[in-house]
Amino acid sequence: MFGRKATMVDPARALPGRDTPMPVHAVHTVLGTPLTPPYPEGSEIADVAMGCFWGAERIFWRLGAERGIVTTAVGYAGGYTPNPTYEEVCSGLTGHTEVVRVVFDPSRITYPEVLKAFWEGHDPTQGLRQGNDVGSQYRSAIYYHDEAQKAVAEATRDAFQPVLTAAGYGPITTEIAPLKAFYFAEEYHQQYLSDAKNPNGYCGIGGTGTSCPIGVVG
Repeated sequence: MFGRKATMVDPARALPGRDTPMPVHAVHTVLGTPLTPPYPEGSEIADVAMGCFWGAERIFWRLGAERGIVTTAVGYAGGYTPNPTYEEVCSGLTGHTEVVRVVFDPSRITYPEVLKAFWEGHDPTQGLRQGNDVGSQYRSAIYYHDEAQKAVAEATRDAFQPVLTAAGYGPITTEIAPLKAFYFAEEYHQQYLSDAKNPNGYCGIGGTGTSCPIGVVG
């Protein structure tokens, strides 16, 4: 899980990719819900990146259906290469970061609450890395779907920064940008740390031990 590129690739040098999407199973290994669209009517989507997507996805599926999580999936976003492979993303030559897609029921869990789990689940001040995982594919990011999500992303970031500063951390480096495309990762990455796959597998995710005060933006 260690990347080689600690810089962002020039778009002109990005790999060409392909037209064919990555095939994945239709059902979530843990939740038993649809992994791919269509999702239940009224569902909303959050796309976030917080380091290695194996452990990041587990954070959200563990919130559970009772908390309003419909499904989760891992993939790639924020770059230039269409339908990239994991190896291509790890080369640093696609511009993508490892993303978790969180599909949720907004009547049971709000977007600010989803982002609270995001902010507290990793260190958003590390630039193109997360812990020992170094490379542009491990950068922190929020890819918003509309202006309302953008406003919440920026507000939660601004609320969390003083907390991190007081704890001795530097400026938040999280990329906040509109989602251009989400590409599903290979099937073996989906719910990688589930009991059915690799319950004792590698997880490089770790938070800062601080709490994001979403009450001021919710």
